[in-house]
Amino acid sequence: MAERERWSSRVAFVMATVGSAVGLGNLWRFPYICYKNGGGAFLIPYFVALFTAGIPLMILEFSLGHKFQGSAPHSFSCIRKKWEWLGWWALLIGFVITTYYNVVIAWSVDYLFYSIPVSWGDNAKDFFFKKFLQVSSSPLQLGGIRIPILLAALGVWLSIYLIIYKGVERVGKVVLFTVPLPVILLIILIIRGMTLPGAIEGVKFYLTPDFSKLADPKVWLAAYAQIFFSLSLAFGILIAYSSYLPSHHDINNSAFIISLTNCGTSFLAGFAVFPVLGYLAHVKGVPIEKVVASGPGLAFIAYPTALKLLPFAIQFFSFLFFLLLISLGIDSAFSLVEAVVTGVMDKWKLNRHLSTTLVCIPGIIIGILFTTRAGLLWLDIIDDLMTSFGLTSVGLLQCILVGYIYGAEEMRKYANSVSDFPIGKWWNFCVRILTPIILAISIILVLQDRIKSPYGGYPYPALFCGWGIFFSLIVIALWLASRRGR
Repeated sequence: MAERERWSSRVAFVMATVGSAVGLGNLWRFPYICYKNGGGAFLIPYFVALFTAGIPLMILEFSLGHKFQGSAPHSFSCIRKKWEWLGWWALLIGFVITTYYNVVIAWSVDYLFYSIPVSWGDNAKDFFFKKFLQVSSSPLQLGGIRIPILLAALGVWLSIYLIIYKGVERVGKVVLFTVPLPVILLIILIIRGMTLPGAIEGVKFYLTPDFSKLADPKVWLAAYAQIFFSLSLAFGILIAYSSYLPSHHDINNSAFIISLTNCGTSFLAGFAVFPVLGYLAHVKGVPIEKVVASGPGLAFIAYPTALKLLPFAIQFFSFLFFLLLISLGIDSAFSLVEAVVTGVMDKWKLNRHLSTTLVCIPGIIIGILFTTRAGLLWLDIIDDLMTSFGLTSVGLLQCILVGYIYGAEEMRKYANSVSDFPIGKWWNFCVRILTPIILAISIILVLQDRIKSPYGGYPYPALFCGWGIFFSLIVIALWLASRRGR
């Protein structure tokens, strides 16, 4: 049996895991969630969630991969063979997310070129929806493929293939460049943003605490959701990455370093976003509430609009912004693919080249859906199901498997045995009781909302199709678990 690959150094592992955790969501989701849920006051539930769910689950996943030396399906099957399907479900959810996540990176690639002539002009909203995406009126009307997006998506997939097909040693070298780059670009954009008229008002808007929000349970759930998703938990990524560690590695310390770095980057991103939104509100003479946006609305509409209004170096700062988006996205993208590739290699003992090809080609084909004129609509439908129900369900079941079937105390002892500093029994409480309760409540509340009204006002046939994809992943996961490996 061939010897398992290893990270070239602890720095390479930490950088790769930070790159996986720090992604597009840090830039366009955290600042908006923070503002919406109490501004500066939101940091209280956010850091409570970090220490009671984020770090405990990261230690759990690191311990699984390190102890059982394999992917999520392999590690879960080592605890109980009949639980292997859960690992495949996690990988399949991550795989589906990759198919549209790479298309969002492809948008950024296209906008990198559009930034040179500042193609969006004075109406970034019309350019994004009508000229670039050419969004159809319904997800049921695909309306044809947008060739510029398809070509950029192929380029993204090719980059991912070239990064991971040689193994984690190459990944370790790549992240030494791709992980620091976003931080450097963020600092440049922060310095520029803070010098703009209205910038301070934007920062005040971002951080002004509304402590009354802390009495709302949904604010606490939002904090746990943000921590859960931003740390790449329940994708199988952390399990795969830790399986390539040497026999003795400080799991506990790495979990703290990576989690705090991710959360610090999220907080820092707000200082790159809100000064520019404050400037946009100042120039247009409107309240900042009128320009605050999340997701694509922030990255491809609000920010480009503000960039167009800069008094000088419009092209330079536009180029920097979209380069930032690409550099943030690519690490997360190839880590999602790497998790699936590791699962395939462990199950069928295929070589890395073939395993990477078998994962990337279906990903490219499925991703074509998101390059159509209805792509944004399907992205919204499927992303809601994968994140609101898929990842939370995997996280909940993962806590049950480790906390009750394998034994939280047994796993805690293992983590402490390979780490330089021990974690206490508070970890058992988080894994067995607190985190599962939070995730279960989150699933129930979201499900209640979906029952009350159709998500996004989309037609029921499209929503049923989305649910069909969701449940088909469970069926495929069960089928994969039933297959014999080599």
